[in-house]
Amino acid sequence: MLYLDQIDKARLPKHIAVIMDGNGRWAKLHGKPRVFGHKNGVKAVREVSEAAAEIGIDFLTLYAFSTENWNRPASEVNALMILLINTVKSELKTLNDNSIRLNAIGDLKKLPSRTYDTLMQGIEDTKNNDRMTLTLALNYSARWEMTDAVRRIARDLKAGVLSENDITDDLISQYLSTVNMPDPELLIRTSGEKRISNYLLWQIAYAELYFTDVFWPDFRKEDFYQAIVEFQSRERRFGQISEQL
Repeated sequence: MLYLDQIDKARLPKHIAVIMDGNGRWAKLHGKPRVFGHKNGVKAVREVSEAAAEIGIDFLTLYAFSTENWNRPASEVNALMILLINTVKSELKTLNDNSIRLNAIGDLKKLPSRTYDTLMQGIEDTKNNDRMTLTLALNYSARWEMTDAVRRIARDLKAGVLSENDITDDLISQYLSTVNMPDPELLIRTSGEKRISNYLLWQIAYAELYFTDVFWPDFRKEDFYQAIVEFQSRERRFGQISEQL
């Protein structure tokens, strides 16, 4: 039986986050440079985005480029920025055909100007789509996000906009870049690595973690559906015991 047929559409996670890992190792297996893996990873982005929209996922967030990725060789970073420009332009029709709204989180102003401008144009051109929100985490890290949130909270405390008693979990969430979306219920990481890599650390406090050995360029719809089936097989207790549920 296909994994798609095993999914209970009434119990879908509203928000799925993905760490797209393994492009470089996939390319090495094929005797190609790392950029070859990144280019082939675009097909997986398309497949997963379409799959998520088709079954009714409201939010899909993909870790596309971390703040630490600037430490990679300049040639790879430059190729990734160009690939992002080309991908946003080439996938615009697919996004609109599937009524997917493009969004982005991270320290976006520090992206190269051409990359930033293309990204903003893609966001503008899809802003009225309402089937699903596809968020790209770019120049993003959870520590950067939380540091930025603390800085802005401190500024508002100093200005008298907030008082010390206003600071709660909910208020901190309002200062994060994911303010307009629910916390992810499922986090998928490809390539066999089992770590979070500074990704949505506040938001995934109660997320189910799913790790697969499949490299990102080989990740397809059925792999995505398999992760959801696994998610639905788990008992989510949120600190309670089974009998309370």
